Parts: sequence; C-alpha cells; structure tokens
Amino acid sequence: MTAAGAALDRVGPKQGWLAHRHIGLHTALIVLMIIWAIPTLGLFINSFRPATDAFGTGWWSALFPPYNFTFENYEHVLGQSNIGTNFLNSLFISIPATVIPIFVAAFAAYAFSWMEFPGRNILFVVVVGLLVVPLQATLIPVLSMFASWGIAGTFLAVWLAHTAYGLPFAIYLLRNFMGSLPREVFESAAIDGASSVTSFFRLALPMSVPAIAALAIFQFLFVWNDLLVALIYISIVNPDNLPLTVSIAGLMTSQGAGTEFLGAAAFISMALPLIVFFGLQRFFVRGIVGGAVKG
Repeated sequence: MTAAGAALDRVGPKQGWLAHRHIGLHTALIVLMIIWAIPTLGLFINSFRPATDAFGTGWWSALFPPYNFTFENYEHVLGQSNIGTNFLNSLFISIPATVIPIFVAAFAAYAFSWMEFPGRNILFVVVVGLLVVPLQATLIPVLSMFASWGIAGTFLAVWLAHTAYGLPFAIYLLRNFMGSLPREVFESAAIDGASSVTSFFRLALPMSVPAIAALAIFQFLFVWNDLLVALIYISIVNPDNLPLTVSIAGLMTSQGAGTEFLGAAAFISMALPLIVFFGLQRFFVRGIVGGAVKG
C-alpha cells in the first residue's frame, strides 16, 4: 500500500464530509463572486468602447469580433483641466480625515475599555447611539456653525465634519477590539508601574493594529468616495478645494450627456482606494471579526 493510499484510509467519514462541505462552500463563494463582479466587468469593458457602441449594444458583444476598443474616454477624463487639482484635493482631504478620527477614537476606545470613570457605560451608549443619526439632518446646522467660525469652504471644515461623522463607528469598533485584549497583560503592566498612557502606547495600540487597519480602510473609502459632504461644506464658498468626486459628477450634464465618460472616470478614481485596500486587506478580516465579537 502506498503512502497516499494509507493517508486516504486514515481519513474518516467526518473528514470526508467536511472536505465535501468545503468544496460546496468554495463553489458557492466562487459563483457569488462571479455574479458580484459581472457589473464591474461590464463597466470596465464599456469604459473602453465608443459611446455609440456602448449605448447600442451590450458590453458582452465587445468580446466578439469585430473588436472596437478605444482610449478616448480615458483621454477625455484625464484631459479635464481641473482633474489633477481635484485629485490632489481628494488626497489632501482623505488622509487627515482618516488619521484624525482613528487617533481620537483610539484614545476614546482605550478609555471605554480599560479606564474607570463615572458614567462610562452610559456615555458609550450615547456615542454608539449617534450611529443612527442621519448625516443629512446635520448638514445645515453644521454648515451654519462653520460659517460662524469662518472656516466654511476650507479643508479644516471637511476634516472636522468627517471626523465627527466617523467617530461613533470608529469608537464602537475599536472599543470592542480593545476590550477583548487579555486583561492579564494590562494588570501585569500596572504592577510593573506602567501608567495608563504607557499601557495605551506600548500595549493597547500595537495589539490593535488589525482593527485600526480595518477602520482605516472603511474611513478612507468613505471619505474618498464622498460627494455630499464636500459639496455642502466647500463648494458654496471655495470651489477650488473640491475633491475628485465633484469633478467626475461634472462630466455628465443635467440632460444626461457625457455618461460614456463615467466608467473611465470611475476606474481612475478607484485606483488609489484599491491600492489602500490591497495594502491593508491582510488585517481586514481579523480587525472586523475581533471588533464584532464583543458587544
């Protein structure tokens, strides 16, 4: 009997059932992934087709001869006079609007997890309750407040807005992750004389990297793809600070002309978020699962 045959004989009925179950699960996941990817694939193919072909036939017809692909849509989008400035504006908005709420939420999450103070649980419930407040309900009051402060139309206004909108979820996610860290680690540090600040920077923060990375992906994608917040807090006062999403929306007229450029613009816009996602995706599952286990 060969070694492979002996190994197969050692596999019991339970392992064989699990193997078949995994095959079914993987097949289902592959099918769902293909169904999920089909619209994106169609948009990608249409972004290389002339407007007459894209509007006249389905995207799948481009896969058969005669082939008629063009880079005109990408050339038109990249040829916009303000596309480079708007891209830099998006970058200048997204990076601080991602770093600031994560930094603040990390401090708050540590306090809610490992520090004792009156009303801790009630305050945490209030913070989490802010998740249900619609963003649209805050636009006019916050804009009036920014105008009275003299910062409407500036990057600072958008940074503060995105920080406020992102903090409830960020605190909730990080608090649940930090709360699941081993208590013995912090007790040992306290016995050795470590202060709360030392425990935060030397223990809690390094052990929470997966949750922080997952949160960074969420926050960066939300801010990068944002159109409404930038339009409300910037466009009225200072259109020069508008992000890339506003420039993309401007490619299409109110009568619907220019829709053939949206596919190319979408793929240009999603290039940087994809780099961020694939750069941090190894932390993504661990961060989300760890932050969702403990309520």
